[in-house]
Amino acid sequence: MALLTILRYPDPRLHTVARPVQAVDERIRALVDDMLHTMYSADGVGLAATQVDVHERLIVMDTSDQHNRPVVLINPEIVRRSAEMAVNEEGCLSVPLIYDRVERHARVTVRALGRDGEAFDLDAEGLAAVCVQHEMDHLMGRVFVEYLSPLKRDRIRTKMIKKAREDQRK
Repeated sequence: MALLTILRYPDPRLHTVARPVQAVDERIRALVDDMLHTMYSADGVGLAATQVDVHERLIVMDTSDQHNRPVVLINPEIVRRSAEMAVNEEGCLSVPLIYDRVERHARVTVRALGRDGEAFDLDAEGLAAVCVQHEMDHLMGRVFVEYLSPLKRDRIRTKMIKKAREDQRK
């Protein structure tokens, strides 16, 4: 398994809308394995293909306490949303060390293909619901900081650009 490079905000590639996966084949299964390896190595709970500069509709996630229950969502589509909303603190592997509160649906049902190419529905609530919605935003070219005020977003952008410059000097 390869450790993939995670794009960092404000990289414009994070705003690319992902296209559907055409076939669940060996290439996609290898990408799934690499994405899971990358997500676990970065201590994340979710990763969208967009974040590793692959612009196809693919998400991996694992919100279990032991990080031993990976979920693969290929061509995911939210088919049901609760009317109830919930505010949770979110972070993102593409915006490291930045956390803020975002309002999302408390429960969602997602229809997707699994790693085996078989269709299934996933009912998600709590952290899993937040994760699904957050990662699906990535597939639409949206980063969670876009839910924040323009002032906060600008501060985060400036901080991330400064951090990238510091990292390049090292």
